[in-house]
Amino acid sequence: MSLFMFEKPLGMRDTLPDLYETKQRVKRKIAEEMKRWGYQFVQTPTLEYFDTVGSASAILDGVLFKLLDQQGHTLVLRPDMTAPIARVAVSKLLNDDLPLRLASTANLFRAQQREGGRPAEFEQIGVECIADDTMSADAEVIALMISSLKEAGLKDFQISVGHIGFVQDLFMQILGTEERTKTLTKFLYEKNYVGYREHVKALPLSSIDKQRLFDLLQLRGGEEVIENALSLIENEQGRNAIQQLRQLWDIVSDYGVETNVKFDLTLVSHMSYYTGILFELYAGKVGFPIGSGGRYDRLLEKFGKPTGATGFAVRVDRLLEALGELEKPEPIECILFSEERRKEAFQLANQKRAEGQQVILQDINGVKNVDSLTNKFADTILLIGKQERGSAE
Repeated sequence: MSLFMFEKPLGMRDTLPDLYETKQRVKRKIAEEMKRWGYQFVQTPTLEYFDTVGSASAILDGVLFKLLDQQGHTLVLRPDMTAPIARVAVSKLLNDDLPLRLASTANLFRAQQREGGRPAEFEQIGVECIADDTMSADAEVIALMISSLKEAGLKDFQISVGHIGFVQDLFMQILGTEERTKTLTKFLYEKNYVGYREHVKALPLSSIDKQRLFDLLQLRGGEEVIENALSLIENEQGRNAIQQLRQLWDIVSDYGVETNVKFDLTLVSHMSYYTGILFELYAGKVGFPIGSGGRYDRLLEKFGKPTGATGFAVRVDRLLEALGELEKPEPIECILFSEERRKEAFQLANQKRAEGQQVILQDINGVKNVDSLTNKFADTILLIGKQERGSAE
């Protein structure tokens, strides 16, 4: 027997029937809501060229699954969906410079270290609103995310919204160099606020500037965060970022979903293509973000089209964890038949299936012990014919 007969590659998972059915129902509910908002689904290849989608994806090179084709070109298993959809949009769909609303659901692949404990293959469902530079587009994808999650049955969740431009401008204004800015930003990305504070204390800055960096950590909450943020930033670009957040709040409020939205101006991302509004989705039962999104106005330039875009993606596995117990699957009936009444059993099964029921047809000679059939096999069992094998009726 092979040593790895029952093992899976690191980070890969099996999906058993109950989880699979729950996942399909959740995805279907979300997809239906996305379609009601006018988003059209697209599908891209599992394999992409490293020199195009792989390098544009903003996923660290060390976690890409790479392989060579017969011509010697380096390929990658798609690490995200935003870059592939950007490729499709520029090459085939953005002919009239009209806004595109695209959706997708796909398995993504990111290699994990043995001690990581995270899946190397996972599924996302999300949307991209392309070639719309307005704040209405940013608010739309946030409102759609909220509406989709409610359709999926999620009740206890919050979307934390920040602005990458605000953080970058504040850090550059105080720290002066990109290297110092990247170092401090890394603490925020890792949510290492103790390390952030200790690092700020050691910086050669005035007490006023250090206090401004400390005050950034307090910029979490509702609409009041806007005014507090304006008191920290001095340059026009940073203040424009805050004004965008104010406008976003007004539009989200018009959608009537502001109770699910909070500001967190410490929010940053490892995805380098984000340029403005960005957000993360949290649910009460899960310690990690179950979804994220934001504006990425420079990504499509890598494919030759200087236009803006925004979108979001939800991790299906984490969403299922947040939803809790698996949904009860549709009931299955098993019709056990003996040879002389086989045709009758087939006709009855066809009738029940036509009515929308799930029916198993099982030759009684294929069952060693009829008494062992429980609801693990089917919810109800109907015997047609005599029992030719197994225990007595």
